[in-house]
This record gives sequence, C-alpha cells and structure tokens, in this order.
Amino acid sequence: MPDINIDELKSHIGTMVEDYDIATAAPLREMIVTFDRDDAAPEDGEAIHPGWHGCYFLPLSRRATLGADGLPTDTGVLPKMPLPRRMFAGGRFEFHAPIKVGDRLRRETELMDLSLREGSTGVLVFTKIANRIYNDNGLCVVEERDGVFREGLKPGEKSGIPKRDPIPEDLPWQKEMTPDVVQLFRFSAITFNPHRIHYDRTYAMEVEGYPGLVVHGPFTTQCLLDLVRDMNPDKTIKKFDMRARAPLFDTAPFTVCGRPTDDGCEVWAATPEGTVAMQARVEFA
Repeated sequence: MPDINIDELKSHIGTMVEDYDIATAAPLREMIVTFDRDDAAPEDGEAIHPGWHGCYFLPLSRRATLGADGLPTDTGVLPKMPLPRRMFAGGRFEFHAPIKVGDRLRRETELMDLSLREGSTGVLVFTKIANRIYNDNGLCVVEERDGVFREGLKPGEKSGIPKRDPIPEDLPWQKEMTPDVVQLFRFSAITFNPHRIHYDRTYAMEVEGYPGLVVHGPFTTQCLLDLVRDMNPDKTIKKFDMRARAPLFDTAPFTVCGRPTDDGCEVWAATPEGTVAMQARVEFA
C-alpha cells in the first residue's frame, strides 16, 4: 500500500483560485460539428446550451508541468497527488442563469473534499472540486466534479473494469453513440484536455491497461445532456446529478437512454453489454 499522508492532503481543502474568460462563439461551433448535431450556433447575446460552459476556462498548463499521463501535476487547487492514475467519477451541475455569447465570465474553483478509500482495484483518493461561474449579472453555473486517483499498474497488467448492473428495460429514449479516435481527439482539443488515455492508443493500452481509447467522462456527460435537451425541447434543465460507474471505450458503440420522472427525468449511458456506465438524475426548472 502506498504511503499516503491523508491529513496533509486534507490540509489543502478550501484552497481557491479565480480565473477569467469570455464566452466566445468559436468553440460552440466546434461542439456542434464534433457531436454531429444540427443545432444553430448561438450568436452574440444568445444563451449557450447546458454543458457547453466546458469550452471555457481551459487548463493552460505549461508543458514542463505535465505528468507522464499528459495531465498537469499542479491544477491550482489540488496538492501534488501520491497516486498516478486519474479518472472522472461524476459530478453535479446547477444552472442558475444562462451564459450568453459575449459574456465576460469569472470562475471560482475550490477544493471541497479529499478522502482515502480502499477498493477492489487498490488504494483510491477521491477528490471533489467546485467551479462557480459568474457573468456580470451574477451566478450562472455551479459545477461540482468528482475525481479519483488510483495506483499505477505493473508492466503488462490490465486495468480492472467494474461490471455494473444492467440498465432498466424498455426505456423510451434511446440513441446509439459511436465514438471514434477523431471524435475523441476533437473533444480533447475543444476542452484542451491533454489526458493521453483519450487519444494515445499505445499509452492507453500498454501503460494504463485499457482495451482501447477511453471516452472522456465529460464527453459522456454531454451526450446525456444533449439527450435530455432533445427529448424535452420546451423545458429548462435546473439540476443534473451524474455518477460515472464504469469506463467506455472507442472499441464499440454505447447507448444513451432515459425516461421521464415526476420532476424531471433519469438517463443512463449503457456499455455495449447493456450495463451502467453513467447514470444521472435531472430536475427541470
């Protein structure tokens, strides 16, 4: 077991940084073509779609600060972590007011929590980071993002992939997604995500032990948000609470599916085997 001083790591809880950006239109057009959608690109003064705030506040880390996996070793709020492998674990969105093209934006990023656990794949450190995005009129989006840091693999070892429960049957909303290396690369480029598991097949398979390129957690999240929007064109998403349960890969299509509930809806991303890869509950305004 790695020697981890969890108390020292926890001493960084509450660390906060501020960033500034402008809600430009160019990356929104890139999102439309990357996901092969028919949306009209928002013009100046028009609201962006839920999830598209991920096009802004890109992680502009210098090359010398990047780790072997491509990600920065210093994110501003996280301390240097003692475990090398990083994965998206889920998160929550609260949409308070629309971000509009042309808005000047301010983001507060705060480390909310750190915890140490031991799972079937070894020692894990879970993190929770909150992003609060404001325009000149006030708070627009609160995003909490959960991450997990894992132990490294021995050469030739395969990454453990959890097997989850099957998704519910006979869901009325169904859409098949077929991610490929170009689409995943484009999404990495739009969000300036340098994590090599999403575009470097040799690294993903030989170093991290995956069967192929890993689909970004935020990519799957956007697929679910788009499904909700497509199936409920006259409704406004207020809250989106998702949990990543198992990774998806570019080796086979996956399905996004869902159904309405009394106050919103619930949606899933299903693995090719029909088990849960990601699940989310949605509340409408």
